[in-house]
Amino acid sequence: MNRVLSRATVKAAAAAAKPSLLVKDVTARQLHSSYDVAVVGGGIVGLATARELILRHPTLSFVLLEKEKELSVHQSGHNSGVIHSGIYYTPGSLKARLCVRGATLAYEYCEKKGLPYKRCGKLIVAVEQEEIPRLKALYERGLQNNVRDLSIVDAKGIREREPYCRGIMALDSPYTGIVDWRMVALQYGTDFQEAGGTVVTEYEVDDISMVKESPAGSTDGMKYPIALRDKQGNEVRCRYVLTCGGLYSDRLSQISGCSREPRIVPFRGDYLVLKPEKHYLVKGNIYPVPDPRFPFLGVHFTPRMDGSIWLGPNAVLAFKREGYKVYDFNARDLADALSFRGLQKLVLRNMTYGMGEMYRGIFIGAQVKILQKYIPELSLSDVLRGPAGVRAQALDRDGNLVDDFVFDGGVGDVASRVLHVRNAPSPAATSSLAIGEMIADEVESRFRL
Repeated sequence: MNRVLSRATVKAAAAAAKPSLLVKDVTARQLHSSYDVAVVGGGIVGLATARELILRHPTLSFVLLEKEKELSVHQSGHNSGVIHSGIYYTPGSLKARLCVRGATLAYEYCEKKGLPYKRCGKLIVAVEQEEIPRLKALYERGLQNNVRDLSIVDAKGIREREPYCRGIMALDSPYTGIVDWRMVALQYGTDFQEAGGTVVTEYEVDDISMVKESPAGSTDGMKYPIALRDKQGNEVRCRYVLTCGGLYSDRLSQISGCSREPRIVPFRGDYLVLKPEKHYLVKGNIYPVPDPRFPFLGVHFTPRMDGSIWLGPNAVLAFKREGYKVYDFNARDLADALSFRGLQKLVLRNMTYGMGEMYRGIFIGAQVKILQKYIPELSLSDVLRGPAGVRAQALDRDGNLVDDFVFDGGVGDVASRVLHVRNAPSPAATSSLAIGEMIADEVESRFRL
């Protein structure tokens, strides 16, 4: 089932969702000082987990701290908007289980909350004979992961589903869909607040430490032994802390004594957009068969809930962790990335691929040439430069992409009361409700809530 609204209605729904959170937000000056649990990070993973925890423990007090003026403005608000079905991931892996369950929960949640989505499907298209064995292997993997309604179609089947797409064979995933993930994330935040949680924006946590005495005038003694401070000197006391820092997850972990690894390295993905008069070329998601030699999925065609169609992205090193423009630059972020041995090893192993990604980012005709393998009618004049997203890619010191969840508690006295989510790998938005359940289980196990 699809819940589809017009473009104007989608924009109105997004606008309506946003104030419902921001009107209720409090500033640091208005902040009540003590809570049972503090969640740091107002992206989709932090919001989903905070929501899950407060629904399980309604008698506890919760606060969510976000450094920006609004919630979900980074990875959660700069992504392709796809509801993935779980095809790509190793059978039996946590990623596979969470994605498949997360997709089901996402559709159910959107229906329950009246959020618009569209189950427009996805074709993974083989355009070369050498890709067919990999495509069939993906099909088997999807079946093992219990992905719904998968089938393999021939060239005729491709044209029936995507009249302008050309290929030899394709994997058809009708359960794949699209949604505005920021709208979903904001709804998680609304649920959290309606259950009694407090959302505090413009609070960038700069220190996490144990305190040795209770606040002046407090009658609670040492009930709230963890202090979260920002750069302005504001302080929140709590019993337990959960951080879901996304692009800053490694730095948040480090301030409570954790290792710097795995390190977050930001990769920017630049999209092209199809001109409106050419939207007829694409009906649903069209993806390439992934090449196992390279670390990312490759360029694809993605329809959006607002009616636009995105093409791409490429994947290049971002010079700033939250740098969505080519010339966005932060000296510390760039130095952190370039000095990390893990990134150096990754670059050396993928030098040709990386140079190609940079070239295609500068000369969009090169990117269009790849896209024409799937839709030959596409031309350079049909596209414009579009938005970009930044992916928080966790790397180990050997240059391997960290492809699973990483939890860390730090060292010393803080370790028993702090849990850091150091990596929540893609597709974290699709899996967000399932991830929230898993992290909540971990919190309950460690903290005995």
